[in-house]
Amino acid sequence: MLKKELNLYTFGDLLHHFPHRHIDKTQVTPIGQVNPEMDFVQVKGVLQGIDIIGEKRSKRMVTQLKDSTGQIELAWFQGINWVQKSIVEGQAYLVFGRVSFFNGRAQIVHPEMEPYVAATAGQKSLLEPVYPSTEKLKARGLNGKQLGKLTQTLFQQISERDLPENLPAHLLKDRMGRWEAYRQIHYPNSQAQYQKALSRLIFEELFIAQVRLNLIKIDRHKNSKGHRFEIVGDHFNTFYNNHLPFELTGAQKRVIKEIRQDTARGFQMNRLLQGDVGSGKTMIALLAMLIAADNGFQSCMMAPTEILAQQHYASLSELLKEMPLEVALLTGSTKTAERRRILQGLMDDTIHFVVGTHAIIEEVVQFKNLGLAVIDEQHRFGVAQRAQLWKKSKIPPHVLVMTATPIPRTLAMTAFGDLDYSVMDELPPGRQPIKTVHRYETSRASVMDFVKTEITKGRQAYYVYPLIEESEKMSYEDLMQGYEQVKSFFPEPKYKISMVHGKQKSIEKNTNMQRFITGDTHILVGTTVIEVGVNVPNASVMVIESAEKFGLSQLHQLRGRVGRGSEQSYCILLSSVKASREAKNRLKIMCDTNDGFVIAEKDLELRGPGDIDGTRQSGALNFRLANIINDRQTLEEAKNEAYAICEKDPNLSAPENAPTRAFLQSQKTKIGWGKIA
Repeated sequence: MLKKELNLYTFGDLLHHFPHRHIDKTQVTPIGQVNPEMDFVQVKGVLQGIDIIGEKRSKRMVTQLKDSTGQIELAWFQGINWVQKSIVEGQAYLVFGRVSFFNGRAQIVHPEMEPYVAATAGQKSLLEPVYPSTEKLKARGLNGKQLGKLTQTLFQQISERDLPENLPAHLLKDRMGRWEAYRQIHYPNSQAQYQKALSRLIFEELFIAQVRLNLIKIDRHKNSKGHRFEIVGDHFNTFYNNHLPFELTGAQKRVIKEIRQDTARGFQMNRLLQGDVGSGKTMIALLAMLIAADNGFQSCMMAPTEILAQQHYASLSELLKEMPLEVALLTGSTKTAERRRILQGLMDDTIHFVVGTHAIIEEVVQFKNLGLAVIDEQHRFGVAQRAQLWKKSKIPPHVLVMTATPIPRTLAMTAFGDLDYSVMDELPPGRQPIKTVHRYETSRASVMDFVKTEITKGRQAYYVYPLIEESEKMSYEDLMQGYEQVKSFFPEPKYKISMVHGKQKSIEKNTNMQRFITGDTHILVGTTVIEVGVNVPNASVMVIESAEKFGLSQLHQLRGRVGRGSEQSYCILLSSVKASREAKNRLKIMCDTNDGFVIAEKDLELRGPGDIDGTRQSGALNFRLANIINDRQTLEEAKNEAYAICEKDPNLSAPENAPTRAFLQSQKTKIGWGKIA
């Protein structure tokens, strides 16, 4: 039962099943003072009357707890038989739980309780741990306090020897020792001791994770052989001096320098490039590919959708039209004769750059000399798919992973700590910040009028509707309704409208998207399928319907579809008047800032790390105590300490690092803890 419900297999698991709170036995609220402002309360009194109400599924048990100031109702909906056997009418109990008010009367549902005398007699610590449990375990009599008895027994059987120190001595100066920290987090002598223990164990978790990531990175830099791009030659210099369409931003120059250093060292580059929407990542990819060409290597660029691949191909072809380099496009819909020509060209090195979808990783695609792989929107490709690229060359190609989903620094430090990463936080010259406004559905007519004025100026607009995954049918109906509504405001033939959504066949979707890209239609109505990478500089308005149903990152990605030309662009967030306070808060953040990194940090705070799009599902985020949002400062400190140690002693062979090395080795073998009987 413990295995199934709480994943507790060994005594080690039990030790790391930390209490989610402690009850201070001295803090008891008189029942008469319990009020709706309170969340959890601890009360004591005598049980009066036990009633079973209802039958079968609607059965519940209620009783009253009474003290000299008043009474409170206790109620159970599950495990009734067990509770009934274990409580006695007329006896005094100490009761803890979340208080709620029903018809003006105070009530605690599924309270934690124990006889009052036993609760106060001979307690060593006034702070008693209460552990996370589940309804099924509670029904079997294993509530939060019963689990505490198991932990108590465990502490009687283990000693300091079982929990050796894992931090270097200099990090222990102002910190509690490891053995003491485990004891105090379970059975603290005081609230202050508990906080010290918590702080020590949070630092330990983050420090060990950072040491691991640093060691992976050091190992990769040391052992992963890579092509050496020794020169920056004619291709790069000719393009840079004669064909660069705009002056590079400071951020772009910095990233190119980092890539040049990475690729010249003789080790495989693994760099994550995160740049906000429209920050010029494609230009970086092209410059990196030109360095590869100068050194006699081919490059490939992989995009998640055909439309995005076509766009990359079109922009690279346009930029390189004066250069003696051939770019090819390889997707699922490439015609047989053209496909044959491309495959041959890659084999004999007459094609220098290939842009495509996952069609590039098919086995038939072989390169003569692949030196660089650029992967756009990497979270849309699985690890296995990316690994296929490695096999295209005897020495794995250098890898540049690009994402327009800004990853908060705190998240990047933990989830992508084993990659080198570059951040581009400047927009190219000539781009104007997008004006974002929030309007309620009641103002829809004036929003439509505004869109008409923009179309009159020769611009185009997007209308995006939410996709509710649980109900595809409902989403489709909402979209069709929205499409009809847009048509009623923008009647044909004066206005041309095209539509894209997930249920369309890809040929229809591509045709409709293409019509918008070429300017044949004024308005593109769709779901979030337009989120990634569509580049239409002439589109100046993005209207997001039911904006309250979108997360911050998604709203920011959608907004990035406009503002790609030199004209002023607008993003209009339409929401219901009844939108929740949290949703209105999200929309306010969107109106206040265009900075993707600020938005990503806010998104992380609002949703937590588990929900952020594009983060890797790795052990890096599976912390038991640490929280990368609340413990940012500790994370920064742990990162700096881990980096300093690994830089100075990459094998952790120095005597002062022996505790950390021994701990990491014991983690590999997972020895030392028996099964819970």
